[in-house]
Amino acid sequence: MKRILFFLAYLFSTTVFSQQLNSTEWDEQAKSNIRLLPKYGLAQKTKEQKEADEKFINETMEHEQYNGDRTAASNHLIQLGFTYLYNKDLKTAMYRFNQAFLLDSTNTDIYWGYGAVYMTLGKNERAKRQYLQGLKANPRNAHLLTDYGTCFMSKYYDMVSMPPNDVVKNPKEQAAIYLDSALMNLKESYHVDSKDKNTLVKLSATYFFKGDCLNAWKFYDECKAMGGQPITEEYTNELMKKCKRKK
Repeated sequence: MKRILFFLAYLFSTTVFSQQLNSTEWDEQAKSNIRLLPKYGLAQKTKEQKEADEKFINETMEHEQYNGDRTAASNHLIQLGFTYLYNKDLKTAMYRFNQAFLLDSTNTDIYWGYGAVYMTLGKNERAKRQYLQGLKANPRNAHLLTDYGTCFMSKYYDMVSMPPNDVVKNPKEQAAIYLDSALMNLKESYHVDSKDKNTLVKLSATYFFKGDCLNAWKFYDECKAMGGQPITEEYTNELMKKCKRKK
């Protein structure tokens, strides 16, 4: 059980990555650096800041690769943001997500980026607010649906790992509520985009924890067919052990 919980922590935890700043330090720096806040904190910018924004937009749109498409440029910056995030540079990641917002404020994938930063900092509730804000604008954004479901899986992991106490008499039983919420959002994301490997592996793991081996293998196999990332050897071994395939 410990091995599979470790996999769950790896796959769904809000603190998978080490980061340059901890949660408290991030909030402290954000007081004087609006670039660390989603949409720059909607702050009233100075004349100099507005001129710098305009210069950035104009210079970016001069690149031939975007062909004058601000959404394409915004998407590219979101991709860059996730590259920085995976390389443990949260500050630069947030800068890129905010630049993506400057280029196209209607691009709901920016909330995917904002939420990912907060998830990495362990700020689950702030991440949920970002995902919900994006889903309000675009209820069929698969990235947002998957990561919103991930918030519930993080809650499931936290609760199922705790010992019984006076407040939570049966952690495993109460944790099941979060599992159901995660599955609902992951299934909705799958209906929007059935080829996303991140969604597929999380669906497999969610069904595994619900004891539904048939669907755990179904989505595992679909993820494998798409390349297999981010399936781990630990999860494969645990799935084979607990959900033996029928011959």
